[in-house]
Amino acid sequence: MSRLGPVITLTAGAVLAVGLGVASITATPAADTPAVTGDNAAGTTGNTTGTNAPVAESTPEPSATPTFEESVPAAPRRADYAGRVKGNGGLIAISVRDGKAIGYFCDGRTEVWFKGDATGDELVLKGSGGAKVEAELGDGRATGRVSVGGKSWTFVAPVAKKPSGLYRASAIVRGARIRAGWIVLRDPQGGFTQVGTAFAGDEQVPVPRLDGDEPTGPVTVGGTTVYPEDVDGFIEEMR
Repeated sequence: MSRLGPVITLTAGAVLAVGLGVASITATPAADTPAVTGDNAAGTTGNTTGTNAPVAESTPEPSATPTFEESVPAAPRRADYAGRVKGNGGLIAISVRDGKAIGYFCDGRTEVWFKGDATGDELVLKGSGGAKVEAELGDGRATGRVSVGGKSWTFVAPVAKKPSGLYRASAIVRGARIRAGWIVLRDPQGGFTQVGTAFAGDEQVPVPRLDGDEPTGPVTVGGTTVYPEDVDGFIEEMR
């Protein structure tokens, strides 16, 4: 036997052993190398960002939508309105003074006084027995609805210029109260339309007609002389 046989055998064994060792190293991952998953799969570890790492897209915060408070038109500081009630034949007058308002409805048989706040261009005035006036102010007039005794009518009342407007008279005679109210309305064709009621105590009595050109002149109610006042003379008592 040749002496080279054992040498070749040993050499082949050594080569095989080296080959198996390399294969073993390649197939077995290092124990202290963590598996790379999720966000680190692109070659990042910890908080270090590689060139191939995905960049988180910034989501813009929704811009705040500006809110605007609706401005409510203010009621006029001082105004007078008078006009006809449709379908009734009566008249209505409304007067506004410094945030308060009064109203008067009369058709010659029924009368109602109203009062309420006037802080905007819409009024709600209340009277006795559930009576109510709802009106909108604007464009030189008051338009709305008056409800009395379970019935309701609409009205248009333009701005009233004296002597048009609201008048009242009162007196105490022998313990009985005399009172009367009027609405005077200048007619476009000339002259005046007026309506009113008068009472002596709880009894309704004939109401005198006012002088259209001088409505604050004295008149007689139930045998008593009274002096009508325009709205500025009595509105503080009514509010």
